[in-house]
Amino acid sequence: MRVLITGGAGFIGSHLAERLLKDGNKVVVIDNLSTGSLKNIEGFKKHSGFEFVEGDVRDAELLEPLVEQSEAVFHLAAAVGVKLIAEAPVHTIETNIGGTETVLDVANKFGKKILIASSSEVYGKSEAIPFCEDDDIVLGRTSLSRWSYACSKAIDEFLGLAFYQQYGLGVVIARFFNTIGPRQIGQYGMVVPRFVQWALRNEPILIYGTGQQRRCFCYVADLVEAIISLMSCEQAAGKVYNIGSAEEITIEALADKIIEMTGSKSRKDFVSYEDAYGRPIEDMMRRVPSLERIKKTIGWEPKTGLTETLQVIIDSEKLETKDVKS
Repeated sequence: MRVLITGGAGFIGSHLAERLLKDGNKVVVIDNLSTGSLKNIEGFKKHSGFEFVEGDVRDAELLEPLVEQSEAVFHLAAAVGVKLIAEAPVHTIETNIGGTETVLDVANKFGKKILIASSSEVYGKSEAIPFCEDDDIVLGRTSLSRWSYACSKAIDEFLGLAFYQQYGLGVVIARFFNTIGPRQIGQYGMVVPRFVQWALRNEPILIYGTGQQRRCFCYVADLVEAIISLMSCEQAAGKVYNIGSAEEITIEALADKIIEMTGSKSRKDFVSYEDAYGRPIEDMMRRVPSLERIKKTIGWEPKTGLTETLQVIIDSEKLETKDVKS
């Protein structure tokens, strides 16, 4: 099978591409490298079944032949990360909504099944734990730029489901919760790679807010398994699915765990959101997915616990640091 991945040089996209190639598929990646990196696809870019196209998913002329020649589209291209969203809200809105609109238009033109990557951010400030796919969404005020991302991903979902309802296009919506693993970078606000890098360098670990925010972290390989299975399931079309782990941990406890696992001498420093981002940031204290729908549909649940996942990340970071020094 020939598959197109938008944003395929990113963290999740590169893991998806690698897995699909291992399964014997042909994979085409389009990425403008704004947050993705050629380094992420270094290990398989010479694979005979792999093709990389540098470009923007909002370029319909570039996208059309790529979609036409593919059997399915995984739309992962997006502006992501709290730091990027806070600093560039216009870029976030235009990239997410404009990109999804173009990809859906082209996929519909050629009748190609498509999975759209959404986010747990869509639930906003909801306190209905665990989050279920049919729950109402509760967003903050428009003057806080962080909600522009949640709103843009919600519109992506509305667009996808509208194409399913109006045109019968095979659209699956996947709401990703915190996903972690090798190749993830901390540049745009992702917490685990930053904590691991600081710990390995014995530098202070900066915790934003009180550190009592609770999150669930899912290993990227488990998430990739889920989205591949959803794309192969006819009953999944026209529905929204949470994908993540239900294993909760506070951000401070996460820092403690990483310090212990790395044998680090790092101390913990607490920083206000305003100092960290240069503007007020509204955060949620808990974010836990209900996995009942995806488990019922494809029998999926995460296989890899947090400790095992963190060890993989720590080992990977140590190896990369060693390679850089040598």
